Parts: sequence; C-alpha cells; structure tokens
Amino acid sequence: MNKISKQLVVVLMVALFACSCQKQALKPTEPTTESALTLRKNLLSENAVTAALSSNVSVFATGFQNPRGLEFGPDGNLYVAEGGTGGTTLSTCAYQVPFPVGPYLGSPIGGRISKVSPAGVRTTLANNFPSSSANEIIGGDVEGVADVTFMDNTMYALIAGGGCSHGVPTFPNGVVKVAANGSWTWVANISTWLMSHPVKNPEADDFEPDGTPYSIINVRGDLYAIEPNHGDLMKITTDGNISRVIDVSASQGHIVPTALAYHGNFYLGNLHPFPIVPDAKIFKINPAGGIKVWATGLSTVVGLAFDDADRMYVLENTVGAPYPTPGLGRILRINPSGATTIIATGLSLPTGMTMGPDGNLYVSNWGFSPVSTAGGGEVLKVTL
Repeated sequence: MNKISKQLVVVLMVALFACSCQKQALKPTEPTTESALTLRKNLLSENAVTAALSSNVSVFATGFQNPRGLEFGPDGNLYVAEGGTGGTTLSTCAYQVPFPVGPYLGSPIGGRISKVSPAGVRTTLANNFPSSSANEIIGGDVEGVADVTFMDNTMYALIAGGGCSHGVPTFPNGVVKVAANGSWTWVANISTWLMSHPVKNPEADDFEPDGTPYSIINVRGDLYAIEPNHGDLMKITTDGNISRVIDVSASQGHIVPTALAYHGNFYLGNLHPFPIVPDAKIFKINPAGGIKVWATGLSTVVGLAFDDADRMYVLENTVGAPYPTPGLGRILRINPSGATTIIATGLSLPTGMTMGPDGNLYVSNWGFSPVSTAGGGEVLKVTL
C-alpha cells in the first residue's frame, strides 16, 4: 500500500481503538467535537509512516474485512475472525453507547469467519454474524466476530458486533459453536451477563452496555474470554454458564485489557486508554483470579502467544505515536529471564496473533480501517 493510501486510512479511521471499548471517548469538555477530531486527524497524519516490513515478515493471505483473532484448526487450516463490513441500522435502544462513539449502526449479517489453506487461499466458512459500526463522526470502527478458538475438533467463535446498543437487537454478543459446514449454534449470551454483573470501575463516558469482547481461549475444556470495555475476564462452559474469573477494573481501573493467553497461568495484555503512551502491561493471573504485573513499558498490546521454549511474543498495535498509526506495529519476544528482543517491525494496525504449527507467527494486519472494511485486510507470516 502506498504512502497516500496509508495516510488516507489514518485520517479516516480515527475510530478503531479510538472508539468503542478500546479507548477513551472524546469528552464534551473538549472545544468542539469537530475541532477535537481535526486535531487527532492531524496528529495521525503527521505520524503516518511508510516503514517497510522487517525481512522476516511476508504476506500469507489477503482479502479480509477487518481481521481480528485467528487460530489454526486441527485440520491444518488457519481460521480468521473478521469484524466484517459494518452496519446501516441505527441503534434505537433505551441504553446507548455514549456520544461520540455511539450511536452505533448495526447489521445482523456482515461479520464472518474465513478459512485459509496452507497455501494461503482464503474462503468464507461462515458469514451470517452481526457487524456494527461506531458513530461515523469518529470514523465508524467496525466490530463483528472478534476471535475463534478450538476445543478438540470444535470451533467456538466470540461475537463482538451484536447487541441492541450496537444496532442488532436480535443478535447479542456472546459465544457460538461453529460446525465445519459453517452452521452455528448458540453457547452463551455475554450481553445479558455483562448487564447483570456490573464491574466495580466502569468508564462512564466510554461505556458499551453489550460490551465488545476481544479474545477467547480454551483451557482444559472450558472457554475464557476477555472483555476490554468493562474489564472482565470470564469463564464460559460449553453448556453456556458464565462466571467471573476476575474484575480487572476493580484493582487496575479502566486499562482496556485485550490480549489473553494461557501458559500455566493466564497472561493478559492491555491496550491502555488513548493517547498512546508506553504504559501498557502484561499481567499474570492465577486460576483463582489473583493478579500481578508481569511486564511493563509496552504499547497497545493486542496479541500474546508462547512458543515451546516458554518465550512470550507480544503484538503491539502502535509504538511511538499518540494514536493508531500504520507502519508502527511490532512484535516483541520476552524470554523467561525477562530479556526482550524485537522480532518484527513495520506492521500496520495489527489486531491478532497466533503461533502456527510450523513454529512461526501469523498476524492479522490492517485489522481495521476503511481499506480493511473493503477487503484490504491481510494475514502476515512472521518467520522465527
């Protein structure tokens, strides 16, 4: 993608993480919504870069619409959750996402899951999932299917673009079980659970009643999902029971926890409210819900993975700019000793990462932006 295209994306996409659950919304005390947005757009444009991908990074597959979480299935194919195309129906619920992030535009279709062959060929597995867009005044960030995981041969998908406050009253946020033919069945309703289980320290001017779940993993036959806006780590059984592992907001405040991994304990990375500062962290959470800081000095953490040598890989969306900026994403490796190495640079708005069966990393690139909504999202292969 050329420099002009990248700058156009940055100017137009002031919404992703800049909306919904993943950042601080613009506050009414700012001079005017228009002038505040102009300031943000100027900052983003000034920081747009043309950094080349590091030499160990290559494009594995293309044609995705807002690609998010991804995981290899037992059949050797890669499965990619996608936010999709956004929505057109204005939410009219009694409960709304506060302006200027809300009101949302929603659609009961548009979110999808793609299957990618070992040769990098993308096909659509399932596409009848909700997709919603934040208020277009801040760019219209798109939410849909947030992540996928497998339990034996069964896929489970995490839905983030649904719920009445997202303009899709007939399809709440939650977890569904997806068959090999793309059909699906309900497992758990996260929207309802969040509303009946409030956290201690919600962020009032950036509150998503239905939530925007971000990551899901399988641990010993149960599912675990993190919801960034409320700050909830949830346990979800395959028969649909939801319980709280930890209310992250109770001890950490509104830190926007996004990335989730398990390696003997849970590890959680956070985005941190905007503007971006190198204050994101990795937290270690034991199964009983005890939390402590494990690593510091990070920026916009959106993905975590471990290799067979117990080394952690950390995906950062943007490093060195105040708002999400193409070309400034990177991957770090943290050894058990704490030593840190830069593994890959030059990523553009990455949103998810998984370790492949070949021992290499796979990353959702151009995970949001108008270009991605139009099918410009990618999956990158990072050779280790």
